[in-house]
Parts: sequence; C-alpha cells; structure tokens
Amino acid sequence: MATNRDTQDNGQPPASDEKLQGLLAHLDEAIALLGEARDFAKPGKLPRVLDTARRVLLQPGGAAALESRARALEEAGVFLDSDWATPQYLLPYLTTYSLKSAEANTVVIEALSELRLLAVAKGDYSHTLISAEQAHHYLTQVMALNLWLLFSTPSEAERETQGRLAQIPRHLFRHLAERIGYEHIIDKLIEEIWRILQQRPIQVDSVKQMITQIAICQADPDIDLGISGQGADRLVSSLYGPSQGCREDPGLEVYRERLASMDNAALQGEATGFARAMHDTGLVSPYHPVLLRHLVDHNDHLLAEALGLSSTGRDCLMCYRELVHALIRSAVHPPTSQAVYGLALMLERGILYQPPVAPALWRQLGLSLSEWSQARLNLALGEAVSPRARLLEGVLCMLGLPLGVGQGNNPTCQSARALSMWAYNDPDYLLQMVAWAARDDEIVMHFEGEAISSMASLGGVAQSLPMDLDPVSLIVVPHLDRIYAEMGRRCADREGDPHRWVNPEFHGWWSGRGFRINVDVATGQLHELETFLRHFYASYHPYYNGNQPLIHPQPAGIAVTDSAARFIGWHAITILRVSLDPSDVMRVYFYNPNNDSGQDWGDDVRVSTAGSGERFGEASLPFEQFASRLYIFHYDPLERGELAQISQEELDRVTQYIHRSWGADRIPSADFQADSGPRPQDY
Repeated sequence: MATNRDTQDNGQPPASDEKLQGLLAHLDEAIALLGEARDFAKPGKLPRVLDTARRVLLQPGGAAALESRARALEEAGVFLDSDWATPQYLLPYLTTYSLKSAEANTVVIEALSELRLLAVAKGDYSHTLISAEQAHHYLTQVMALNLWLLFSTPSEAERETQGRLAQIPRHLFRHLAERIGYEHIIDKLIEEIWRILQQRPIQVDSVKQMITQIAICQADPDIDLGISGQGADRLVSSLYGPSQGCREDPGLEVYRERLASMDNAALQGEATGFARAMHDTGLVSPYHPVLLRHLVDHNDHLLAEALGLSSTGRDCLMCYRELVHALIRSAVHPPTSQAVYGLALMLERGILYQPPVAPALWRQLGLSLSEWSQARLNLALGEAVSPRARLLEGVLCMLGLPLGVGQGNNPTCQSARALSMWAYNDPDYLLQMVAWAARDDEIVMHFEGEAISSMASLGGVAQSLPMDLDPVSLIVVPHLDRIYAEMGRRCADREGDPHRWVNPEFHGWWSGRGFRINVDVATGQLHELETFLRHFYASYHPYYNGNQPLIHPQPAGIAVTDSAARFIGWHAITILRVSLDPSDVMRVYFYNPNNDSGQDWGDDVRVSTAGSGERFGEASLPFEQFASRLYIFHYDPLERGELAQISQEELDRVTQYIHRSWGADRIPSADFQADSGPRPQDY
C-alpha cells in the first residue's frame, strides 16, 4: 500500500524528491562542464558546482546522491589545487572548523570530501592516494570529534553565523552514521582510541577531544547510545575522575581544597588512583598536576606513588630530588598535564644517571627562549601557560616517550626520526639541539667536516613551517629540515643515493657506514635484489649474524604501500631490534614517525603495534614481510661481512612479496622496458 511518504495524492512523486532530481540534473551538467574545462579555466566553473551541491545537501537524500557522484566530482576537479586534493594528509580535527565556517563553499567542499572518503571506505571508489582502511579510520575520528552534529540542533551562535548552512553538516553526519551504522560508531571509536593509545604518542590532544565528546554524549539525557559505549568508562574516568577525590569531576579549585584536608591514607589512595589511570592509558588527567604540586612540598614517598614509579624510578627520583622537584614546579600544570607521564617514564628509563643529562635539564629549566620561539609556541599551543613550561613539557615527554614523536602532516620524517633517535639513544645531544634552537634560533651541524648553519641554509623539505607538532618538534624541526636538505644538496652531484652519506652525518656516529639500496637511482628499477636481501639477513637476522643483537638504532628506508599493495612513496623509519615474538616468529621491531604505525600495506602485510611483543611506540612485522618493504638500510662494514646463506625458498618468498607490490613496475627485463615509476628521493 502506498503512503504519503511514497506518493502525493495525485500519484506523483513528492515535491522534495522532484526538487532533488531537478537539482541533480543541474549538478550533473555543472560537473560535466567542470570536467571538460582546462585546469586554468576550472576556477570559473567551480562555483556553479559548489552552489548546486549546497542546495542538494539541504534536500533529503542529497548526501547519498552526492556520495554516488564522489568519483565524478573529484575527477572533474572539485578538489584541484586545494588542501582536499591530498586526502591522505587531511587532519580530522580541522573538520570542525570547516563545518562551522560561515563560508558556504568551505562547508560544501568539506562535506564533499567526507562523502568521497565514505565512498572509498565502503569500497565503491578505489582511490589512488588513500585506502579504504585509512578512509574508515579518518571518518571514525571525524565523527568522534563532531559527535554533537549527530545529536544536537544548531546553537544560537551557529544560526547567527551559518543560517541554513548549519543544516548541511547535520545532514552529512546523519548520512555517515547511517552508512557506517549508529550502533557501531561509539564502539568503533573507543576501539580506535585504544589502538592509538597503545602506541603511546606524545600528542594526545585529539584523543582527549574524542573522549570528551563521548563523555558529553553519555551525560546528555537526550542522547540514547543504547548498549554502545560501555567500554568508554575507563577512558572517561582516566581524564575526569581517576581517583576518589575527583570522581564526580568537581573542578580544579574544589579538588585543590579537598587535597588540603586529606590525611596520608587518603592521599595514598589519590596517588595510587592517578598513577594506575595514567599508566593504563597513557593519558594524564588535569587533576593529576594539582596532586603532584601538592605532594612536591609534602611527601616524596607519595610523589613516587603518584608517578607510578618502580624501584628504578624511585631511586632516580631520590638521587635527583631537587631536579625533579624543580621540573614539577616549572613544567607540571593542568594545561601541560602530559608532562607528568613524560617525567615518570623519563625516571623509569634511568637516563638521569648519564652524566650530561641532569646538568642539561638544569640548563633547560633556566633557558631564555628567543622571541621567535616564544611566539611560535604561543601560536601553536596557546597561552594558558608560559612558552617555557610548554617546551619543558615537550622535553619531558620526548625523553620519556622517544618512540612517540610524530611528524604531523609534514614531509619531515627524517627530522622526526632524528629527534626520536636522539631521545632514545643520546638524550643530552637532543637537549643541546633544543637549547640551540630555542635560545639562539640556530642549529649548527657538520657534514664531512664542514659546518652547516640552519639559518644560512636554503629551504628544507617542508614548504611551510609545520604547526601540528609537539613542542620540541615545533621549535627544532624547522632547523633540522633545512640542514637535512642542505646535506642532500651537497651530495647532489654524487653517483648513487645521497642517504649513503647524509644519514650517518645527520643522525649520529652510530649509523652504520655500510649502505645498501635495492633500487637503481638512475632508472628507478630493482637492482641486485638478491644481494641486497642476503646482506640484510647477514646484518640483522639473529640466525645469520651470529645471534648479535642490534646495539644502536639504525636508519632505514621503506617503500610504503597501501592496502592494495600499491606503491605510495618512500619513507624513513628506524630499525630498533630483531627478535622472536611470543609465537616464536622472528620479527623486526621498528619506529615509524608517521603518527600511526598500525597500517595495512597490502598482500597480507599488516603492521602490528600491539600483541606481538611490541613495546610502547614500536611497530613490527615478520622478518620476511619487513624485508619485502625495505629498500635502504645501513650496517657496520667491519662486522661479519659474508652474505647470509638463506634458503632459496625464503629468498623467493620475499622477492615475490616485492614483485606483487611496490616492485611490480620496477622489474628489470631485457625484453621489456617496464615503467620505472617514481625514483627514490628524499624519504
């Protein structure tokens, strides 16, 4: 039986559906005109497409109609020469600003981008730059950060600034939720948050925002989450109620007053609760600094309890008591709460026992920051605390979490890798770099005996100043980026890959002077692959190198592929160790600076970040699979030099992995000149 939802009284389709079909006809015509236009003429054709798309999005069913046209819209050039042209680099937290914009075109193009990624995530659009899994992860985070769009009506402020435009994000998110499934949004979001936290990144603001959104939804009586979201309790409590004294989230001032009246037994309970929550999640509640600042003047035993220290950390705290107290007073505030976790893990590492580290931290405490450094920290991180406190927080987090450094949305993996490597392996050198950059606005490094100044060097790999970084990276990376690029320029006329000479000079003496690459730089084709693999096995595999553990972290380069095993680009990583996992599978454990190491590289090559013997911040792959994505590595030429006698069967398996993925177009042939594809450049 027909209802009013199906037809009108006269048997005709509803007026809204008729209107939508008319708009879609106009839209298809506009898309065709945009697609036919030359690139220089597209800006003149684009407004008609965006205006028609805006009107479509305001109609019931409009979002679904645009999703089905996602490929056509992109191929026509809707995203051409804009930030949305590279979806693999989009940042979820920026969507909030775009969707709340008063500029109609900004809202519409953001909506079109989300619908494009939805089509990719659902497998309807095979994109060359982003995989279905990556698109799904991105949309999950976008929805988490904008949950209010699913459950609330436009606020007065939105109505004032956006008018009817405020309905578009809500129509969009209802469609996203229906396609992904309402019942899975919160649960998948929680799963995603835990997956990210297992990697212990330094930057957790976006994760905290997601958890805050979940907490708001849970507390709102008008929002029915059903049975979903049960696993969020630990996440929410870790931020807003980790202990008995603040379990109802009373506010910082109220909690400070409560601490003043607590006895030692109550304070012990507070310290234990905070420490457990922090080490369980890697997140620090804004209440935690209030407790630490209270305890620093009263009780070192409870201070150690509140930091969750083992005997190693306690000994370090007692040996360097005055320094730790000074660090807490200067760096630990509610807006810089993650400094607590960084401090705890730094003490656990015992690096203060290295003679230069404690004096270097005393220098950091009194460091005068340049005007440029202060302005940059304030601009990127706000002015809730002083720039010096922000930088100290970053220093503590980097020393405590050396594998948590991320490169952000920037092509600066070399610089991020260097910072991570120094924090991991040479912390006083890192502190020297921070002092030079923050105080002097200059870093001087040496390349083959010649000084290179960051201020005298030309531009780096990054085309603009990176802003989405942790405090230390924010100050130091621009200098390192310019120096790294200058080192590369000085090798430009040499035969072979410049990383042979740049990596040991840039990263440190421990980077092996032996160097292997399996791609011919001139042609981009595979070169001496078997020799490359046998050298790698002989240098790194315990069964073939005399069971010699890796002593120092080593720079390496990988060919990154997507979930369809298609080549994406060259990327810098650090090989940390090689050992058997709990299932007796030989694995390579490595550091990846790309913010999220858990990736599907196609052909059943899935990078693990937890559950296979990884320590916090490590990624891992079985040795064969790792070797299949490796294209550059360093080794000590004075160590055992004979080629590993690995079986031909194992060698063939690795080679087949390569030929099925990034090496498919790089196989040299006497009879057929294959497309060489992109050549190895600065990874």
